[in-house]
Amino acid sequence: MQRYDVTLKLLLQGPARLMMIELTGGAVEKWLNVELPKVQNPRADLLGETADGSLIHVELQSGNEAAMALRMAEYCLAVLRLFGKFPRQVVLYVGEAPLGMDSELRGPDVSFRYCLIDIRDLDGDRLLQSEETGDNVIAILARLRDHKEAVRKIVGKIAALAAAEREAAFSQLLILAGLRRLEETVATEIQKMPVYIDLLENKVLGPAFRRGLEEGELKGKLEGELEGELKILRRQIEKRFGPIPKWATERLAARSAAELEELSVRILEVTNIEDLLR
Repeated sequence: MQRYDVTLKLLLQGPARLMMIELTGGAVEKWLNVELPKVQNPRADLLGETADGSLIHVELQSGNEAAMALRMAEYCLAVLRLFGKFPRQVVLYVGEAPLGMDSELRGPDVSFRYCLIDIRDLDGDRLLQSEETGDNVIAILARLRDHKEAVRKIVGKIAALAAAEREAAFSQLLILAGLRRLEETVATEIQKMPVYIDLLENKVLGPAFRRGLEEGELKGKLEGELEGELKILRRQIEKRFGPIPKWATERLAARSAAELEELSVRILEVTNIEDLLR
């Protein structure tokens, strides 16, 4: 998640103004890079302030987290302690699996809720029409009528940028394309552009782009490895802890092959499935 997280943060804090308006209904005037008090994960993904002084808190999620509502409530109270006012909170879900998180907490005398948005519910074609390249790049994750045509448009817009901006935007596009398994499509479209040779020779983007070109050949192998690791780990969990609950199945589905392999070792050290998948 880290490379997707960093890429989306940079886009939302910069050249993705329409996207921020879609999420929050307004523009952020400044971003607040602060550590929050007494929270297990003390740094909020994005915390901004609007022109009227309102606070906006945005969290980015590529997997379904069972305790997301509790985590958001903790963030909310931490922001209140630090700034003396409640933030408007949005969780932007960008994962491939269907959205399956709760957006509220309810108790006998308490009620808490936040705004939960699946990026696929947003109009990607509208983001494609934006003059901001950041909006165009993020459109690859949203709802689109034709993904291949959208990729062609995005690559065409990026190719028209100045060299420095172009390289950064192509890098961001290749990273986000991984969330929708579109790396090969992006690489194919880039090959058609005059900037293709420049990208191959670029010290930073060249290796990443070549990996994108090879993605089609590696995809079957990687998916096979992932399926194999998941199958083995599920058997280990069922043998040790019994039937796997739905929340655990969702968390396992969001893990990479390397993470599943690590869990297969950790399962020998923990006493319950909650500790294994925390």
